[in-house]
Amino acid sequence: MRSTLLFTLIFYCFTFIVLGREIGGFPFGIFIEVFIFLLTVGVIVKTPREDWSNLNNSFVFLMLFWFGISVLEVVNPGSNSLAWVAEIRTTAFYPLFLVILGFLIFKTNKSLDIFLILVIGVSTLGSLNGMKQLFIGLSPGETAFVTANASTHLLWGRLRVFSFYTGAGQFGASQAHIGLMALILALGPIKTKWKKILLFICAGLNLYGMLISGTRGALFALVAGVFLAIFLSKNYKVVILGGFVAVFALGILKFTHIGDGNYQIYRLRTALNPEDPSLNVRFITQRNLKEYMASRPFGGGLGVIGYNGVNYNSDKYLSTVQPDSYFVKLWAMYGVVGLTIWLSIMMFILGKCCAIVWRLEDPQLKAKIIALTAGYAGVLICSYGNEIINNMPTSIVIYISWVFIFISPRLEKLEKSTLLD
Repeated sequence: MRSTLLFTLIFYCFTFIVLGREIGGFPFGIFIEVFIFLLTVGVIVKTPREDWSNLNNSFVFLMLFWFGISVLEVVNPGSNSLAWVAEIRTTAFYPLFLVILGFLIFKTNKSLDIFLILVIGVSTLGSLNGMKQLFIGLSPGETAFVTANASTHLLWGRLRVFSFYTGAGQFGASQAHIGLMALILALGPIKTKWKKILLFICAGLNLYGMLISGTRGALFALVAGVFLAIFLSKNYKVVILGGFVAVFALGILKFTHIGDGNYQIYRLRTALNPEDPSLNVRFITQRNLKEYMASRPFGGGLGVIGYNGVNYNSDKYLSTVQPDSYFVKLWAMYGVVGLTIWLSIMMFILGKCCAIVWRLEDPQLKAKIIALTAGYAGVLICSYGNEIINNMPTSIVIYISWVFIFISPRLEKLEKSTLLD
């Protein structure tokens, strides 16, 4: 029952934006907290005493430490309490509680397979809906969204597809993330031919979704994830061949004009252009911010920049800055001290995940955990260019991925699931 409710929450985090866009008049995101509350009550009531020891691990301690830092930011004079409450949900509350719930609820290989099938399946539906937007048209809610966000979603009269996500940036990064996972699984030791073919189709649709989103930063999520997956495979023939193919593909994008007749390929190619105007605007913003933040090592406070900054702190300078990058947003809110701590936590988790993968012996389980680890690496890199890792559905996929990666040595000793054989 608890696992079913958590899987339902994962599905809801992919789709709740549709409710707000098409129905409106209510903050549907609040139901994420409702799900978490119900799950917390269920865990407290149903979890055997011995299972609470599952929380005795570095992942939980690090999220608890980061939550504590975020709570202390309430005393930062640069923010107000309403902004702090609104911002701490995504920066610290969700990571802590979703990781705790994951460790107390998920214990089997079957749960891992259901998780993979769910996120790949729903993400593929997102791709299909994106294709509908591009080739058939927009719903009334989608039309209203594009009208309100024409400067970012209608470029030179061409639609940046966003499907049922918060925007094109989140859609593209999520499609790269899940498409990479599906591709790694498809290339893994799956015995059933139709399952392998289906995964290849899902990978192709997701990567096409990335392309039509016009999100250039998603390319770096894909590249980083591919290189890490190749390395973790420990198959040196694959390392050499895969590395050559990846470098060759990047070379075509960087040094040729092949495919420029296709708008999506042309826009993706600009991600490798160091003189791109959009990229230089971001560099200028960061240079200006550096001067302002020099005297604020602990930042301006939670909710002082971005959406919550505009809503609750419009009188502050930081609310006028477009963060674009999640790294920049954390820098503005927590200062260089907080950003350094967060980056250290994220890199420690990535290193821990890689070490766990390296020691796994079961080839099928290893392919699944490589997919989750490579996906996390890609999202982390991509978050330098956009707010990705802190937004749904990417955030819940990452937090639950951490759980399955950490418990994978135990899963290796349990009964195998045949759902992805």
